[in-house]
Amino acid sequence: MKKYFNFIAVFILFSMIIKAQGIAGEDAKYEYRSLLDMPTAGILQKGFVGVSVNSMPEGVLISKLEVGVFENFCFGFSFGGSNIIGTGDIEWYKLPALNARFRVLNETEKIPAFTIGFDSQGKGKYYEDENRYQIKSPGFFLAASKTFEFLGYLSIHATANKSLEGDDGDKDFNFSVGLEKTIQDKISLVAEYDFAVNDNDSTSIGDGNGYLNVGVRMSVGDGFTIGLDLRDLLENKKINSFAADRAIYIEYIQPIF
Repeated sequence: MKKYFNFIAVFILFSMIIKAQGIAGEDAKYEYRSLLDMPTAGILQKGFVGVSVNSMPEGVLISKLEVGVFENFCFGFSFGGSNIIGTGDIEWYKLPALNARFRVLNETEKIPAFTIGFDSQGKGKYYEDENRYQIKSPGFFLAASKTFEFLGYLSIHATANKSLEGDDGDKDFNFSVGLEKTIQDKISLVAEYDFAVNDNDSTSIGDGNGYLNVGVRMSVGDGFTIGLDLRDLLENKKINSFAADRAIYIEYIQPIF
């Protein structure tokens, strides 16, 4: 029970810090392209650039740059490694990762938005022998998102993806579901469940429970968002298995033309 009280305490402390600083700037107006790890149907607007950083356990740090090039199309790249924060030798990822997405159908009152894309960025440590990240990259994906008015806004997301990485032989199609709930104007709670059906055989890192992840996002300025994430609440990883890996997320989006 103690570990769960620790999680609650971290969330409360994080919220108090933001409230004490005063939340400034306009309401959040940029679409999330992912919740925590699962892609959504969100798109970076044409003429905007986004820079984000994920700080995760084991000194993992991942930075990403995205650019909105055309209407409903954006692309970018990311790079990182493990043991960047801490001591000892840094273990850089093997290659930079690429991401691109195109929204084939915009959301209407009756139908969700649909986006197709590709993202080769996984999360956590990279294992050379297995040729994979601890959390596999989405690879090719199809994402659907629909927003409803419910005590603010409630967005529901679903994704099907085909990761290309890993020599473990588990290359099944995978599925994820998630939601985002706004709290007032500048705070959102996000949650996702990754079924991890492409990471659940005898040679995989996953143990068959899937990955349940939750987080909070707070807009602290025009285009500036910070977040706190808790990953793997179901202790799905066979290695270094701890309930709720804690991570920090930072993103900044601004127009460039």
